[in-house]
Amino acid sequence: MGMYNLTRPSQFILLGLSSRPQDQKPLFILFLIMYLVTLMGNLLIILAIHSDPKLQNPMYFFLSILSFADICYTTVIVPKMLMDFLSETKSIAYAECLTQMYFFLVFRNIDSYLLAAMAIDRYIAICNPFHYVSLMSHRRCVLLLSLSTAFSCLHSLVHVLLVNRLTFCASNVIHHFFCDVNPVLKLSCSSTSINELVAMTEGMASVMAPFACIVISYLRILLTILMIPSAAGKHKAFSTCSSHLMVVTLFYGSISYVYFQPLSSYTVNDRVATIMYTVLTSMLNPFIYSLRNKDMKRGLGKLIIKIKSQIDKLSSTGPNKICGS
Repeated sequence: MGMYNLTRPSQFILLGLSSRPQDQKPLFILFLIMYLVTLMGNLLIILAIHSDPKLQNPMYFFLSILSFADICYTTVIVPKMLMDFLSETKSIAYAECLTQMYFFLVFRNIDSYLLAAMAIDRYIAICNPFHYVSLMSHRRCVLLLSLSTAFSCLHSLVHVLLVNRLTFCASNVIHHFFCDVNPVLKLSCSSTSINELVAMTEGMASVMAPFACIVISYLRILLTILMIPSAAGKHKAFSTCSSHLMVVTLFYGSISYVYFQPLSSYTVNDRVATIMYTVLTSMLNPFIYSLRNKDMKRGLGKLIIKIKSQIDKLSSTGPNKICGS
């Protein structure tokens, strides 16, 4: 089963997280809960930011886009994974596999660039506060976002086109829960040297460039914070960065473990690490940013009160409308 003598298979089989039948339903319930929490949490962040005038600044602009990207990111992967938990075949069409790979790479890179943009925003806010409004204008934020999206789309297209030129004449079983680049490359019976070279040069640059921006920004922030005389001032300055630092550590720590290693050493442990930066990080982001940020807490509180008042208004007017009609 799963053995073909084709240059391009009509479909792949996704092995998933576990091949044991008794694990499928518990995994389905677990990932369904995680997916719903991710959708709800990130949607609340977006609504809170757009409904509160006090959150209309570059930092929260990028955070709302990050939440939207996280929703898209998980939606590319999790619904198909949930279907596979309840399915016996766990198959994915060749074209669907490449489409999933493309959008996964797009939103992963957008996440990476947004984290870099947020680090730059914090650097300017702390190290150059008097020029913050002019340097981080809405026009420049939109330009940063546009460039990040365009580069992410081009980057993803290059990798997908390189995968599409490969031939597959052995097993069509992907040892992963979605169509990631490395597990698909391991199935190819043609040379993947170009793919690996591009992944280790252009691919690494696309990840390391934003990471370098983050590291440089925080080194400058650290030097500036150390020059603040009062302990209260240092704590206030650092508190504006702590949430972002936690997300960066979680995202780049797991992504480095998965991708910065030779293709031959790709193992089942990488599937667990992939869950960290795909599903888990996207789910935790709203909690990290809301629980450690007073402005977000206030914005979410206002949004919840507004939603409750709307529900109460609908429930009180609903029966009257029915009786009147």
